[in-house]
Amino acid sequence: MLGTIEELQERFRNRELTSKGLTEAFLRRIDEVDDSVGAFITVSKDEALEASDTADNRMNGDGEITSLTGIPVSVKDIFCTKGTPTTCGSRILEGFVPPYDATVVRKLKEAGAVIIGKNNMDEFAMGSSTENSAYKKTKNPWDLTRVPGGSSGGSAASVAAGECIASIGTDTGGSIRQPAACCGVVGLKPTYGRVSRYGMIAFASSLDQAGPITRNVRDAAELLGVIAGFDPRESTSIDLPVPDYTAGLGGGVKGLRVGIPGEYFIDGIDGEVSTAVQNAINFFKDQGAEIVDISLPHTEYAVSVYYIVATAEASSNLARYDGVRYGQRVDDGDGLLEMYKKTRDRGFGAEVKRRIMLGTYALSSGYYDAYYKKASQVRALIKRDFDLAFKECDIMLTPTAPTAAFKIGEKTSDPLTMYLSDIFTISSSLAGIPAISLPCGFTTEGLPIGLQIIGNTLDEATVLRAAHAYETGTEWHQKRAKL
Repeated sequence: MLGTIEELQERFRNRELTSKGLTEAFLRRIDEVDDSVGAFITVSKDEALEASDTADNRMNGDGEITSLTGIPVSVKDIFCTKGTPTTCGSRILEGFVPPYDATVVRKLKEAGAVIIGKNNMDEFAMGSSTENSAYKKTKNPWDLTRVPGGSSGGSAASVAAGECIASIGTDTGGSIRQPAACCGVVGLKPTYGRVSRYGMIAFASSLDQAGPITRNVRDAAELLGVIAGFDPRESTSIDLPVPDYTAGLGGGVKGLRVGIPGEYFIDGIDGEVSTAVQNAINFFKDQGAEIVDISLPHTEYAVSVYYIVATAEASSNLARYDGVRYGQRVDDGDGLLEMYKKTRDRGFGAEVKRRIMLGTYALSSGYYDAYYKKASQVRALIKRDFDLAFKECDIMLTPTAPTAAFKIGEKTSDPLTMYLSDIFTISSSLAGIPAISLPCGFTTEGLPIGLQIIGNTLDEATVLRAAHAYETGTEWHQKRAKL
């Protein structure tokens, strides 16, 4: 059942396997393990089986075939799906069934992919552990007492648990890469604007970006090639051609300038994480890459900037959930204002309320210049740091997260400690540049460790090439969680 997209397509061509048979096998796998893992909010059994029949017909000569035709994938429950409930992990959207597909979902369907279900997530993508979902806590397939990361924890866990071939998550400050690291899979955040946000429920509009979570780098390249591209319905969508991301995967890293930012190797990083990443750096050096020490001096401000910019944008975006137009309404007949207040009080969870209040404060009269405006100015300095550094290097290597997956409940009482889980991923999100996480080792407790490769704007091809070279030269990606 498991394999790369390329291997499964070969089996389809040789008539060794059908999409329907593969889909049925994954549906059985979900039945077997998801009560323990909790990766899905919705399993779209009937729709998936119908899509697999359509895919088989296409492969039998009745339509165009792509690399994703017949391949079962899941999507984070932040994407609107026509006729299928979309909750964004929140009670306030309970019962909401979109009348249209997000562009990402539409592109997957047009490519012939089989969407097998919607993944659990931190409510409105606000979290680093998938403990903030209003519906369930997702568990890490490598150790069910630990978190899978977040906010795309359900997507990463579904891939790691063998419940689908790949998933599409979203990344605002690390929400694809950090769970990928925790779950021992590959997670790619593309350049901001490379993938359309149309139909993707907004958290922080200047940061949100969709991307693939897969078992290997080639599959990530395949999925990015399908979901990327200009969308006239989305104002931040980049109007540039989409390259064939798989074409240059075999180019190796010889001669590549690899930057090592000193600010990412700090006191407090777990020793096993540090060792694993250093071993990865040595691998690149041994393969002929040039290792360059670089500096990103404004890194120390990234977390503070992020939690002003992101919460301010969240405060604005989430104002639309008022019980009037869609989703949950709590109306006790006490008037419109009381309906607003009660709907939002009961509909939003504690973390979402916390971020709305932080953002509203940062935008309030008398504080806007001191907080949001100042944060936006420092964000520009962070972006300039990367621009200058990329004159000296082609990619950067860093840890994805300072530790491996932590215990469920370990950080819920201390939001600041939880926020620091994304300390190594936030800067590249603020800069809008591409970055990938892939496995680079395991702790003595058997937990995956993630290596982050950061690239320049719109240079996903080099990021993927470097990641593929590391992956094919090591065996970390071949290990599987045993459920």
